[in-house]
Amino acid sequence: MSAVREVAMTAEPIDWMNAPSQGWTYEQVKYLDLPFDWELVDGVIVPRGLASMWHDQVRNALYNALRGARVESYAGSVESCVLLDEHNTCKPDVVVFDRTGLDVFEPECLPVESVVLAVEVVSPGSRATDRFRKPAQYAEKKIPYYWRVERGIDNLPVVHEFHRDEEKGVYLPVAQHEHVLRTELPYPVEIDLGKAVEL
Repeated sequence: MSAVREVAMTAEPIDWMNAPSQGWTYEQVKYLDLPFDWELVDGVIVPRGLASMWHDQVRNALYNALRGARVESYAGSVESCVLLDEHNTCKPDVVVFDRTGLDVFEPECLPVESVVLAVEVVSPGSRATDRFRKPAQYAEKKIPYYWRVERGIDNLPVVHEFHRDEEKGVYLPVAQHEHVLRTELPYPVEIDLGKAVEL
């Protein structure tokens, strides 16, 4: 029996569902061969579910509009890893970040201090996460702007825009956008929400 086969037979499999006593860190998890997409929440590996076509159409429409309107030093991305801290990573549906000082070809995860806008498109399986947990984490890490996107009764997206209150350290609602999204922050952009999905 070869040494390689012997190691393979005797090595203990890693049980990703049972975190170490101090919780998983990003540096540990990124080397695991997991058969699913994941985020790290307080040291626990959380699988990410499949998204609907509606979700993906809306995500892509928002990303394309933000990318097309971006100004110097800003960049956008879809489902990029953001390192909140060693025990917490997330993958916002869309993220806008300041690329000043970043080598965008090197990092596996964006540093949270570079992120200026996080966007989450709510799915049936992510309601509590997108409405409560993630905005709380984003606000704690001082991401200035957050958009939560809900499915309206006409199946068009409704964008809830939040800005972080520096004194309170939480997001405060600024606007609810239906049909058209117009905002000046993080930079001026106008998005025809009626064209975000193919009904």
